[in-house]
This record gives sequence, structure tokens and C-alpha cells, in this order.
Amino acid sequence: MKTVILDRDGVINKNPPNNGYVCDWNDFIFLPNALEAIRILTQNGYSIIVATNQAGISRGFYSEKQLSEIHQQMLDIIEAEGGKIVKIYYCPHHPDAKCECRKPNPGMLLQAAQDSEFEVSTTFFIGDSITDIQAAHNAGVLPILVLTGHGRETYKKYINAESTLSPYKPEKIFTNLYSAARWMIMPKN
Repeated sequence: MKTVILDRDGVINKNPPNNGYVCDWNDFIFLPNALEAIRILTQNGYSIIVATNQAGISRGFYSEKQLSEIHQQMLDIIEAEGGKIVKIYYCPHHPDAKCECRKPNPGMLLQAAQDSEFEVSTTFFIGDSITDIQAAHNAGVLPILVLTGHGRETYKKYINAESTLSPYKPEKIFTNLYSAARWMIMPKN
């Protein structure tokens, strides 16, 4: 089974202003061509999973019920556009909680692999931050960086830097989810 894991904020939807959290559906704005990318991946046989840090729950900005409602609306629109996300994993914990699920820890990705029984070494994780790239490495999946969301900042600060800030590098770098999806469905020689 071909599987791809996507971060949410900065990959599927715009990073929200203000407190940096999507607190209700009005804060959720799909990035250009994200719906098309998910449709293309779905139509080409990919099982799509989302793994997203959601510390806004522990910080009191929104509840798990509100997050569930946001995700349901997101899924409804994605399905109406011909795409399908099979499962969403989220970490509700505060960054100081030291949990295993919060990226850069691999908990969500490993749980997804266990639940869906996919091979981690052939699965891509597409994200826009250094914690996404680190989580992918820590779980043994293949990291892809997109330059949407925090992607450009991540590229400049960690990936392109000739420093020891991060030993973690992505397998590929793409402008956005759509360009990553197009590459993923191309026949490989």
C-alpha cells in the first residue's frame, strides 16, 4: 500500500495569524492547489494520513471537540473535491509535556504505521518545519520539505545552512504540496 503522511498547518492550510492556531473553521484556509494535490494522490492509489501538533488544546485556545469539528469540515471538503484522508493523528499536548507523540518525536508516525500496517521505509512525510523533518527521520520515514507555511524559513535556517543546527535533511524539497504530489505520481525509472 502506497502511503503518504502530511502535516496539516503550512502544508494543507495556511498557518493562521494571531496566536498561530486554527481555533475554528473560519481560521482554516486551504493553501492554493492543496485540494488538487490530495485528489491527485488519492486517485493514484495513495493512502493519505495527517499528523499534526495541536498544542492549542493544552493551551486552552480550543477544545478537542472543536478540533474534531474543524477536521470533519476539512475532510468533507477534501472528499467533495475527490480526495480522501484515511486518518488524522494529532498531539494535544503542551510542548513542555515531553510526550512521545509531539513532533519531532516519532509517536504519531509510528502509531500510524502500526495502525495502517505500512512500510515506514517507503513512506513519505511531507511537512514545512524542522520538527516535521526530525519526526520523519526519527520514525524512519522519508521526509519531504515544502516551502509553504514555515518551509522557506526552515529551508533558510536549517536545511540550506552550512552549520550544525540540524543534521536532519529532507529527501526532497518542493515549492508546495501540489508539486510534491506531481513528483510522487511520476513514473520512476
